[in-house]
Amino acid sequence: MNSSRKTKRRNKLHKPRNPLVVPVMQRQAGAHRKSSKALRRAEKMALRQNEEN
Repeated sequence: MNSSRKTKRRNKLHKPRNPLVVPVMQRQAGAHRKSSKALRRAEKMALRQNEEN
């Protein structure tokens, strides 16, 4: 009997990653204007500066 013999495990080979996707995903993508949150914050900061002066 060969039940005491250990069987060798094989790892599944993964599909290789596409090297062209990584730089595209790391780039900032989206609308080419400030977000509404950034605009709201800028207005609030400008208002505070005007109140101080």
